[in-house]
Amino acid sequence: MLAETFAVDRLKNTICPANTNFRHFCNKIMDEAKDFEPWFGIEQEYTLFEVGKAFFKWPLGWPEGGYPGPQGPYYCSAGATTCFGRPIMDAHYNACLYAGLKIAGTNGEVMPGQWEY
Repeated sequence: MLAETFAVDRLKNTICPANTNFRHFCNKIMDEAKDFEPWFGIEQEYTLFEVGKAFFKWPLGWPEGGYPGPQGPYYCSAGATTCFGRPIMDAHYNACLYAGLKIAGTNGEVMPGQWEY
């Protein structure tokens, strides 16, 4: 379940859904569509970092102290020289499935060490 956010309307002295509380507005739509089976998706992106001496060093796959080349070759991590952190992503994906999350797929993103599901 996603968290909801609320704001205080000081003029009315009431609490109301914050204008960024999309869960509240989505719930209203889902209630109106309860006779249907609506689908919607959420995309979660994350970046893996290397760690050294308890501090983040650099994004995984980046040259230390530098930047990777143009992002084109990294998109979807196609190829052994552009795929960084695949075993970690696979373990994360499997943990999500084991926890009962329905995930349609996953892929490497445009930056080395960046993934999404």
